[in-house]
Amino acid sequence: MNDKPRMLIIEDHPVMREGLACYFSETNRWQVTGKAANLDEAKSLLSDVMPDLLLLDIQLDDGWGIDIIPWLRKQKSAGETASGDFNNIPVMAVYSAFDDYAHVSAAIGAGVNVYICKRQNERELEEALVKALNGETFIDVCAQSKLQTVADLCSLLTKREAEILTMVKEGLSNKEIANKLGISYRTVENILCCVYDKTGVKSRIELYKL
Repeated sequence: MNDKPRMLIIEDHPVMREGLACYFSETNRWQVTGKAANLDEAKSLLSDVMPDLLLLDIQLDDGWGIDIIPWLRKQKSAGETASGDFNNIPVMAVYSAFDDYAHVSAAIGAGVNVYICKRQNERELEEALVKALNGETFIDVCAQSKLQTVADLCSLLTKREAEILTMVKEGLSNKEIANKLGISYRTVENILCCVYDKTGVKSRIELYKL
């Protein structure tokens, strides 16, 4: 009986994908059930074999790696068990070059159990994955610092400033924010100036990434 944790790797970079598969297979502690370069390939593999853990990159050619999470939940709610067992959603682990607030918070919000940056080596990655399989959540220390920094900055904002910042991050324009809140366009601009001053960012793009 094979009691090794089963892993599916979703990574669009072929060298990285093959390197990860080779490392985990050669440890003799994991069973790599498949390798996918994109979401479509991953969905096909998941219909055949449901792994214990999904190791995924966050940015793929056909979408975000974390988009696989709502897809899996949809299959589970629809009761589509077919060859794979969609009743058992695997542990989700992101191995990414991105450590900014926007990517990390999006992944955590989607339900990722592990977020580790690619500056960490395979041994450190494996340690994080083992913790996740044991029910723990692991967030890379670099990513944690970005989350904490933004949390500290946002604690300085007033309720209205925080409200408008949230709308900016949702992609709303100043005019749309003004209409939604029932305030003037100029008021939105003035409040955003205060947000810029308090957070230290210099552009709307930087504000969006907070």
